[in-house]
Amino acid sequence: MTKEIIVVAYESDDDSKTVLAYAIDRASKSGAALHIVHVLEWSPYSFLTPQEVEERHGRRKQEMARAQEAILTPALAQCTAAGVEATAEIRYGQVVELILEITRAKGARMICVGRSGSNSMASRVFGSVPLGLAQSAPVPTVIVP
Repeated sequence: MTKEIIVVAYESDDDSKTVLAYAIDRASKSGAALHIVHVLEWSPYSFLTPQEVEERHGRRKQEMARAQEAILTPALAQCTAAGVEATAEIRYGQVVELILEITRAKGARMICVGRSGSNSMASRVFGSVPLGLAQSAPVPTVIVP
């Protein structure tokens, strides 16, 4: 029997710490494994020069290394300390799209995401990550306050 997987959309701010604590508790009780996903927003720019593209890819590698060290490694350590099996990955792109793609690929049974604290106009017009996931996810989505 395959272990149930819970995808955790993890940003490493106060909401995300709450999300991780909730997901760890949920996984502990159900015997599930966590897959923690940190998405760095990235949009392709077709108008950049080849030199700018190269510099941008260099920055991207640095950002990924920094995110691994500062965000995912501590999150995985927290899971290990709680006795919960966990994996993690960093991706670049559109947050909702990637979380949904990963959820489907992993066969996850649930998504946990923190409530967005943003009251910006862009958030109200275009929607937030939790709202996007709640509207589009193929599995239950828990929005943790």
